[in-house]
Formats: sequence, C-alpha cells, structure tokens
Amino acid sequence: MPSFFNPQTTNAVELTQLLAQRKITSVQIVEVYLAHTEQHNPGLNALISQPPRQKVLAAAAKLDQERSDGKLRGPLHGIPIILKDCLTTASDLGMSTTCGSLALVGAKARKNAAIVQRMIDGGLIILAKANMTEFCGMKMTYMMPGWSAHGGQTLSPYVRVIEKDEKILGHSAPGGSSTGSGVSLSAGFAPLAMGTETIGSIVTPSSRNALYGLKPTVGALDADGAFTMTEFYDSPGPMAKSAADIRALAGFLLGRGFEAAPPGDVGSWKGLKVGVVDPRLWTLDESMCRQHEGTAVNMVEEYESMVETLRKSGCSLQYPFALPNLSGYPDTISLAHWEFNNICLPKFLKIFDNFPIRSVKDIVKFNQDNQERAMPEPYTEQNDLIKAMNSNEPAEEVDAVKAELRAKARGILDGAFDTAGVNVLAGPCDSGFCVHAAAAGYPVGAVPLSTLRYNGRPFGLCVVARAGDEEALLQFMAAYEAAMPARAVPVL
Repeated sequence: MPSFFNPQTTNAVELTQLLAQRKITSVQIVEVYLAHTEQHNPGLNALISQPPRQKVLAAAAKLDQERSDGKLRGPLHGIPIILKDCLTTASDLGMSTTCGSLALVGAKARKNAAIVQRMIDGGLIILAKANMTEFCGMKMTYMMPGWSAHGGQTLSPYVRVIEKDEKILGHSAPGGSSTGSGVSLSAGFAPLAMGTETIGSIVTPSSRNALYGLKPTVGALDADGAFTMTEFYDSPGPMAKSAADIRALAGFLLGRGFEAAPPGDVGSWKGLKVGVVDPRLWTLDESMCRQHEGTAVNMVEEYESMVETLRKSGCSLQYPFALPNLSGYPDTISLAHWEFNNICLPKFLKIFDNFPIRSVKDIVKFNQDNQERAMPEPYTEQNDLIKAMNSNEPAEEVDAVKAELRAKARGILDGAFDTAGVNVLAGPCDSGFCVHAAAAGYPVGAVPLSTLRYNGRPFGLCVVARAGDEEALLQFMAAYEAAMPARAVPVL
C-alpha cells in the first residue's frame, strides 16, 4: 500500500485539509490506519474491539461520496477516531462495549451513547474501541492502569514493558483508565481518540503519550448511554497529537465554535495569565510512583526550562505559584463507590437488551463464578466492587459530601484565580494537581512537556481553568505548542 501520510505524526486537521484538497480519500486514510494497527497493535494491546474491515471501509466510502456531492456533515467529516470502551456503540456497528469486563462480553446495545451518535452524525468514522482499566478502576485497588480482564494489559509504546513490582503510576506504568486511547494515538492507530476522566484518566495517559487532552467542565458533554464511574467527577473528553485537533474536536462536541477561534488569538498568549505551581511541592507519593536515580531531578529541570521558554515567548506567568494542598477534603472514594452502585452502573446497564447482568452484585457474582478468567494473578481481588456493592448510605448523606467537596475545591481554585488575577493554573501531571479540578468540576487539560532520560517515558503539564472556560485551556494549548519543542514520537 502506498504511504499517503505518516500515521504517527499526521494530525486530524492536516488530514481534513488533504481531504478538502482532494489529495486523499477517507477510504485511503482508513486503509493506512488499519494496516498500521495490524502491524503494531499486537505488541501494545491498545485495542479491545474492532469492527469488520468491510464495514468501516463502507462507512468511509459513504462519507467520500457525500463529500463529492458537496454534503459535509461537520468540520471533521471523514476523519477516523478511536473510542474508549466505556463509550457505548450500538451492536450493528460491529464493536462491543464491555468497560473491559468479561461480565459484559456478549451484551448488545440497542443504540449509541449520545456523544457517539453525535460523532457519527458529524461524519467521524469509529475505527475501534480502546482497552481501558476495567470499569475505570472500580474493581480492585491499585490495579495497573490499562489492564482489564477482557482486554489484558496495554503497554506504553515508549517503554514497552512494565517493570517488576511497579507502582500504579510508576515510570513504566502506561497511564490512567483511558490508557488504550492514549496509546492508540501515540502509536498511530488513529488521529483522534476519546477518553473519559474521573480523576486523571485523560490527563495521565495524555501526559504519558506526549499528547494533548481535555476533560471539559463536568456536565458540559452529554454522557447519556455511556459508562461513568460517577456523575460528580466524570466527563468524556478528546485526546489528540496537536492543540489544533483538540480545538476542532472539542468545538464540534461542545457546539461552541472553538474550531473557528478569534483571529490572531490561536497560538498567542493574548488575554492569558498563568499561575505555575512548584514541581518540588507537587509530586507523587512513593506509594504511587517509585523514583529512580535522577528521575525527580530530570522532571524538575525540564519543568523549569519550560517556565523560562514560556516567559520568553510572551506568556504572563507567575512562578512559583502558591496553591493550597489537598488536605481537608472529605472521603472522595466512598462517594465514587456510592454513585457507581446506586446511579451510574444501573443506568448504564439499561442500554443492553436481554442481558442478565443488571447490577454490581451480578458482576461480583460473575467474577466469583469465573475467577480464573475474571480475576487472574495478580488481580485476584474485586475489593472496590464489593465496597461499591455494599455502599448504601442515604442519598442525603452523599449529597452533603458532594456539596462540601465541591465548595472546598471551588473555594481553593476561585481564590487562586481571583486573588492572583490568573485564568489558567498549571502543574505537573505527575502529581495530584488535577484532583482540585475534579472535585470542583472544572475543565482540565494536559500538554506534553518532555521525556525521562531514565526510560524515554513522556511526562506533561496539567492545566486548569474556571467552569465553562475551555477556551482558556484551548488557547493555552495552542500558544504552548507554538513555543515548545515538538512532542516526542515513539519508535515502534
């Protein structure tokens, strides 16, 4: 097959331009990605489900014909995308929706999740479903990100192995629960991907795959028909290899016209004021990430070099920016257990017709009855599922926890925004920085920073803005990308 473009480096906006110029077709784009995926996915295990080849090529051909007829469905007409396996696809698309659980294998959805249907209606081509941490991590505490009983373990294309006795956010660990989506992009299986985030599930795999990622304001995107661990924290969001791609996909999904940014503002710091926290204070605990010789120093050096680069490029930047720590928050894990058991999973399971699994209790029993396959070594527990199953506190108590948590987080962030006059806060992705945003329900994103000399693993910068101000994050991403060196591309 002729090489029309490099699938690892070409972005969606560039492909859209090639399509508009009639230099390529969507069928040819799909064929390139399918061939590349067939060659490289076996070593990375990023995908959990793919439609029949002819089905996806037929969808691309139909969109090519529509383009020839002058009928474009949207700004990303004819562009492929990979979805995290918790974003429900109707069974007639030829892909499953399992959230990585063997208990859901064979379940047939009668319709697409609302956000998936919006993408299809807008002319995007669903190329595959990505592997993920099973139930976004709501199975066993300290399960390695990117592992599921149904999909196995996804590996980083930069590191290729997970070190013995690795911590869940250690330097060879591949990311958060949207790991398959992130690896699919950096490995070149599609130009765009969708993930979901509770706390760090888009940000972390974006960081560890040298990507741009965005979790919009909680509630901004319609999650109807998709699996979420909680309604309080969770949001679907786009992941991509460029700031322009994030802008295009976020603009389409949110319906706010981000794809048509104000002239002159894309790639500029105009109107942005940024507070950057101290990376020495914002780190991961040794229980989450074991440091190796030089890794901590390496990350601080690159971080402070980034600060100077942004300053020289014209960024109005305060560093080091003081932000209160995370102490004093109520029990966030119990909140997730309760919502998963009492709201989110039962609502999600209703989309499957004539399927026996209807509750957390059903899944726990399935895993017990199929322990060898569902809970193999070293993931022989389902303690989080059991805690969720037994989480039956009165709704009023949980609502009080939510209100306290949201008020505290917004107080911390709004105090920082207002007192210092900044509209973007930034910190290391390899830290608990994104927890504030999750608790507040504010939009949060990730941008690539550098790679570790230790093993070549990328790491990134996490950015937060006020509720509804995705535009500030998108503008930051574009200006940051223009100022910083090109993202690292893995050698496959």
